[in-house]
Amino acid sequence: MAISEHIEKFVDYLTAERGASEETIRAYTSDLAQLDEFLDQNGIQAGQLDSIKLIHLRGWVAERFQENGAASIARKVSSVRSFWKFLSKKGWVSENPAELLKTPKVSQPLKNYLTVDEVFQLLDGYQTEGILGVRDMAMWEVGYGCGLRVSELVNVDFVDVDLEQGWVRTVGKGNKERMVPLGRKAVQALENYIARRHELVSGKTPDGALFLNHRGGRLTTRSVRRLLKEHLIRAGLDASITPHGLRHSFATHLLDGGADLRGIQELMGHSSLTTTQRYTHVSVERLMEAYDAAHPRAQRDKE
Repeated sequence: MAISEHIEKFVDYLTAERGASEETIRAYTSDLAQLDEFLDQNGIQAGQLDSIKLIHLRGWVAERFQENGAASIARKVSSVRSFWKFLSKKGWVSENPAELLKTPKVSQPLKNYLTVDEVFQLLDGYQTEGILGVRDMAMWEVGYGCGLRVSELVNVDFVDVDLEQGWVRTVGKGNKERMVPLGRKAVQALENYIARRHELVSGKTPDGALFLNHRGGRLTTRSVRRLLKEHLIRAGLDASITPHGLRHSFATHLLDGGADLRGIQELMGHSSLTTTQRYTHVSVERLMEAYDAAHPRAQRDKE
């Protein structure tokens, strides 16, 4: 019996006895068809299942690295393991080489951004009765709304803010100055804070500093990180998100909303577009998936 016939029986089993979803069936069928093609191209007697050894399966996995990432290959290895387990259960093979087939390591980068809903959850639930709450709300609105680095945020001075025109001036890496627009929410939060900032002013207050700590000094980046973590916990959100994550969220949400990468690059003060793309990886992947699925010239040959 050809391996393709065994694949058909395996798919029938997944459908009838396992109740697998259409997506799972489609993935398993595609993965095993790729293996069948590889075996045929390399002259391996796939009709004799016991002639397929671990070295052949490893060769197929190695070939897939030319076209697929580690996550896709890990899924394909899982498909092959399930297939050989089925063959063993049916008694159609005397050994199971797939048991020793290693899965490639899939990196799991830490999530350091918030979804739009999570940003609303963070900001809309903030307690602003006291001056410190009013100050923090202004910081988060400016930090997220302008995509500022935490070092840029704490160094904002009064003279850097134009509430009437809706702009904030900041100096980033390489002493590079840029002007970033302030959204309506950020302007409102700043107006509320500035009206009460005098409650924090003391003899330690440096000239022009906008965001002050409870002693009247300029807030530090360390304090901002601590404050954000505390509020994330209160809001029931991932406490590992850093102030840098608000900047990451700013870029990702702009791209989702239709902004182009060049514009985002200017707003974030990046000298290289490549750097901007790192901040927007989630949206870029989403765009590529949509492109592959919908664009008539992007359709790939079915394997």
